[in-house]
Amino acid sequence: MTTRSEPGDDRLDPSLSAIMSERRQLINLAYRLLGSLADAEDVVQETYTRWYAMTRQQQADIESPGAWLTKVAGRICLDLLGSARVRRESYVGEWVPEPLPDRTEWISARPGDPADRITLDESVTMAFLVVLEAMTPAERVAFVLHDVFRYSFAEVAEVVGRTPAACRQLASSARRRIRESQKSVTPEPRQADIVRDFKRAWEIKDIDALIGLLAPDARGIADGGGLVSAMLRPMEGGELIARYLVEIADLAPDLVILERTVNGQPGLVGQQDGETVAVMAFEVEGDRIKHLWAVRNPNKLRPWTA
Repeated sequence: MTTRSEPGDDRLDPSLSAIMSERRQLINLAYRLLGSLADAEDVVQETYTRWYAMTRQQQADIESPGAWLTKVAGRICLDLLGSARVRRESYVGEWVPEPLPDRTEWISARPGDPADRITLDESVTMAFLVVLEAMTPAERVAFVLHDVFRYSFAEVAEVVGRTPAACRQLASSARRRIRESQKSVTPEPRQADIVRDFKRAWEIKDIDALIGLLAPDARGIADGGGLVSAMLRPMEGGELIARYLVEIADLAPDLVILERTVNGQPGLVGQQDGETVAVMAFEVEGDRIKHLWAVRNPNKLRPWTA
């Protein structure tokens, strides 16, 4: 992106690099708030549109452009979170956050500026994003801005439109939700072993092994968005999930299952004829899989397709 030069000045806007350097921060913020890469990209585009709609003097009067951009992006996300709840009431089946591949795979699949990529840390795991989805929009924004991005509650208040004290309470409430959801954190190497064992058991249709790897009260959720076949409601119980997976293996004998990093954690990808048709993320408690999320909506698989 470039800006128009002033008459007689053929150089780029000297503030352009500083402004554009905020892009990665904005895309990371918006994805965590919305759980959708497409929506996050739209938010960033709208944020920059508002910046460049101002005059040069208006831009110069802003003491901290980065803070201004973050504030605007946060407010746009807050508005979208409110409308998203309405949109998802008409969504076909279950809505699951958009899964992200490992950085190296993403770059090879989607050529472009690496600065636009999401930083894959504990705040973008599927389990974390699902907990965020259960929060109110204000809780989510206050928590992510303060606890993840380390903005002060005074700064958060400017985005949320509440007092710093109220934002502190919102973040505290959100923090309790996160703690309650993280009862037992399994080390990542152990998670990888369990997901690998799950893959092997699924490939050979070993239903007993699958049942042993799934918690008795395991929950499976699939997101097809009404565009492809997928369970319309959550599936409860490890045995039921195991039997369903074996049925899938029978119905799709050409399905190739690959180990991949999904939102920074061990996951699986299903491919048919070299095309990614499903991405699976897991939450492991102890030595068993507690939650399984399968995304089949092709609109959410863009980063996984060439």
